[in-house]
Formats: sequence, structure tokens, C-alpha cells
Amino acid sequence: MIEDRTLVEAVLAEAPGAFARLVRTYQGLCWHIVQRMVRQPDDTAELCQEVFLRVHRTLHQFRYESPLRAWIGRIAYHTALRHLERKRIDIVDLGADEDGQAFLENLGDGADLEERMGQDQADALLHAAIEALPPVQRTVLTLYHLDELSIAEIALVTGMATGTIKSHLFRARLRLRGELEPSMGVTAP
Repeated sequence: MIEDRTLVEAVLAEAPGAFARLVRTYQGLCWHIVQRMVRQPDDTAELCQEVFLRVHRTLHQFRYESPLRAWIGRIAYHTALRHLERKRIDIVDLGADEDGQAFLENLGDGADLEERMGQDQADALLHAAIEALPPVQRTVLTLYHLDELSIAEIALVTGMATGTIKSHLFRARLRLRGELEPSMGVTAP
């Protein structure tokens, strides 16, 4: 939080290069959030610019109640969400409310995917399966596993309840498993 305060104060004081440093620090996070929701590179680039313009205009409102990355992530998330709503794209696929016991019981089933196919093929299949997820599930999964945000940080970014985030993570993992089992030759007992 000390680094956040120093950076924010430098940007607000219009110190040379301060805002550029802020953008460099958080552009990856912004890109991940927006890209995972929107999936259109041109739209993603434009929306990321919009995010940082909004950050620049509203930085004086940052209250240090959460980490700066969570605050910027929240702006990115809501910017992408508004974009999807304007285009009338479904943002959540709730699916049937399955109990998921077989999934939980078989998480560590010992299947060695690297032995069954090359790592490049496995990565390509995983990436394609992630891309097929609904935007909210894709984003929550990415924030949790790629950006390594905690459930609490994701809640700050998205404004969702922690239980909702856990549900989206569970459903995303369940859906990924369902997509990857047949193509990778792994079957659940």
C-alpha cells in the first residue's frame, strides 16, 4: 500500500513519467481482464485505453481502501462489462445446478496428461476450452489462476460476493474438465 500511495501521489502531482509507470505496472492486469471478457483484440486495445483514461480522470477519488491493482482491475472489469452489455452479449452461463461431487472426488485422479499428448497440444486445447467459457467465468478463472488474485481481491475487482466467485470458479473448472476429458482421453470413473 505504501508503493500504491507513492505512485498515486506522484501521478496526482503530475511528476514526469509517473502515469506512464502506472500504466506499465497495470497494463497486463487490465489486458487480461478486458481480453478475457471481450475476446476481440481491437476492442480490447480500445477498452484498455478507456480504462486508463478513466483511471487518470478519477485517480483523485482513490481512497486506499484496497490495493491499487484491485481498484484498476475493478475499472477494467466494469468497462468490459458495460461494453458487453451494450453489444447485448451474454455474460454469464449459469447452467444446471449440478452437485459436482464426481468432479470434486476426481480432482486428483492421477491422470498424467503430458504422457498422453504433447504439452503444446494440451496447452492449445486448454486455451481453446478457456476461450469457450462465458466471459465472467473466463475472467474469474484468469484472475485467480493467471493473475494470482485471491478470492477477496477478485471480489474487489468484480463487485461479486465471494460465494459467487467460488461458484463461477467451480463451474468454469467443471466445464473445462467436461471439455478436456474427451479430447485428451481422460475419463472420469
